[in-house]
Amino acid sequence: MKTAILTDTNSGIMTQEAKSLGIHVMPMPILIEDEVYYEGQNITEEEFYNALVSEKKVTTSQPSPGDVLDTWDRLFSEGYDQIVYIPMSSGLSSACETAKSMSDDYDGKVFVADNHRISVTLRPSVITAKRMADRGDDGERIAAFLEEDALNASIYLAVDTLDYLKRGGRVSSAAAALGTLLNIKPILTIQGERLEPFANVRGSMRRGEERMLEALKNDIETRFAGVDRSRLLIGLAGAGLTDEEKAAWMELGQEYFPDAALYYDPLSASVAAHTGPGAVGLGVSVDAP
Repeated sequence: MKTAILTDTNSGIMTQEAKSLGIHVMPMPILIEDEVYYEGQNITEEEFYNALVSEKKVTTSQPSPGDVLDTWDRLFSEGYDQIVYIPMSSGLSSACETAKSMSDDYDGKVFVADNHRISVTLRPSVITAKRMADRGDDGERIAAFLEEDALNASIYLAVDTLDYLKRGGRVSSAAAALGTLLNIKPILTIQGERLEPFANVRGSMRRGEERMLEALKNDIETRFAGVDRSRLLIGLAGAGLTDEEKAAWMELGQEYFPDAALYYDPLSASVAAHTGPGAVGLGVSVDAP
């Protein structure tokens, strides 16, 4: 049984890395002034953030049904017997439900896993799925495990400016103006299916970073208390960070978790389009046995 593992670029895994991992990736569409680009393929991070800060009309979209079906058909033509598709959380996009509906026409050969994750917590799920496929587990078993394990993760995101949340209609102009006046850095979290408010921190992004690190440390000491620390996977993320900012964020994370092997991924365009540059995040998940 040859099973393909397919995800999207919300996992932080781009096309080139996917090839080295033996994983397949759907690039997320990015619309800039109504022209379509594809994340990790024909637009660089620098070009994406330049468009955001220059106040061009920037939106993101789920992969078109036609593109998803074409990818499935291509994988079958390459000799795969089954496909496990792991898109971004259904709580953040309709892409998962759309794919589940389309999979009904594939006679039990396509398994769409609603893993309820994104970014640094989705990446480990995809790698786990690949490991399971390599050891011979079939698509049904892999997808079932990913859904059973879905909520065994925690993620936080701090936003540097309210401007982009205002542009997307997620906060009102009045709330954004007040937040800017008070220098508020909102922190959001995913503890289940959806991205929800967690806290508001006044002052610098450093205070927001420390608040998130404290929250994640508390999660590890409470929610994940019974888990062997060697199985905890901690990832940090950022939106358009410079090399110096990335290094500083990783260094701070290592101070809080000195024994962990931290990893870093850029925030995907689907998230960064709403946060703007300067946002940072982190998450923890549990490595599968």
